[in-house]
This record gives sequence, structure tokens and C-alpha cells, in this order.
Amino acid sequence: MKNPLWRLKFLPWLSLAQVSALNILIVIILEFIIWIGATRSYPINRTLIFLYSPPLGIIVSLAISLGIGALAVYLLERLYRRVIINTATLWALTLCLFIGLVVKSLLPVPAFLLNLEEIQVICMIVGVFWKGRPYWR
Repeated sequence: MKNPLWRLKFLPWLSLAQVSALNILIVIILEFIIWIGATRSYPINRTLIFLYSPPLGIIVSLAISLGIGALAVYLLERLYRRVIINTATLWALTLCLFIGLVVKSLLPVPAFLLNLEEIQVICMIVGVFWKGRPYWR
């Protein structure tokens, strides 16, 4: 009987890891900019408090997670045009994003946009597969 995981060896892991690292780096830079803006500007601070208040905060958090997943697929499409994107590649990209998110959660950076929460990880997966819908085969 064949090993069901033999296809994992042939996935473009280096490209996916680089896209994931770039995506997480973009998130860290945006969080740092938001943190500076929130600590130094009263209007930005009030806007963030309004955006993350309970009724609207859940929707904003889920939309950001969805957008980060879609951004990963967009970066993969633009930076690595030679990579053949299919369902297995999208799942591998999701795994790389999750590993990057775990590494990001270990770093001492403020977390305004993306945390290591179950619902945000699920929305990130939905974002990857929503943007990668044309590649489902």
C-alpha cells in the first residue's frame, strides 16, 4: 500500500514559508504602526477603542483574520508565479501561516490585529480558501 503522505515531499515548502513569513512580517509592521499611533495620538486611540468595542469588535477581528488569509494567497500569486496552486498547496500555506502565527505569538510584540485564537485561525483558513477558490481542483 502506498504512503498517503508521499505528496507532501513535492510541495513548494520554501516558497510557502517565505510567503507566510512575509505575511506575518506585514502584520507585525502594521501592528507596530497601530501601536505607535494609539499611544501618541488621541483620535487614533479613540477610533481603536470604538472599533474593538464589543458589538463591532468581533466583526472587525474576523474581517482582519479573513483578510490576512486572503493576503497570503495574493502574495503567493504575485511573488511565485511558477508555483502550481491547488488544494494541497493551499492547505500547506495554511499550515505555514499557522506556524508563523505561533512564532508571532511568542514574540514580544503588541497584538492589535491577529492573535492566536481559535476563531481567528478559522477565519484565516477561510480567507485562504476564499481567495484561493479558483485553484480548487
